[in-house]
Amino acid sequence: MNVLYRNSYQAFSAGIVPTAVNPYATEVMKEIGIDISTQYSKSIEEFKNTKFDVVATVCDNAREACPFFPGKKIIHKNFKDPSDTTGSIEEILQSFRVTRDNIKKWITKTFGD
Repeated sequence: MNVLYRNSYQAFSAGIVPTAVNPYATEVMKEIGIDISTQYSKSIEEFKNTKFDVVATVCDNAREACPFFPGKKIIHKNFKDPSDTTGSIEEILQSFRVTRDNIKKWITKTFGD
């Protein structure tokens, strides 16, 4: 979101339970020229006093477990969590690529001009 629409939106990301950024996510984002290696996992608690124009949840678990965030617009889209994928490294990377590409398509469709 911040790469595609930096002039229109400022996106923040957080999870229910902060963990390390998945190295497969870092790798597949690097493939499309986006460096997330300095990103870190944040708790939704860091944003509890922040008012947002748009709040988007991108997995069913988050929508169910998230506290309410005030926002002018609240949207939800469920994506498969690629970290649940088992198999070879290439199979896991491919799952991350599919999720990455699906998220990009959704962002473009939902927030594009």
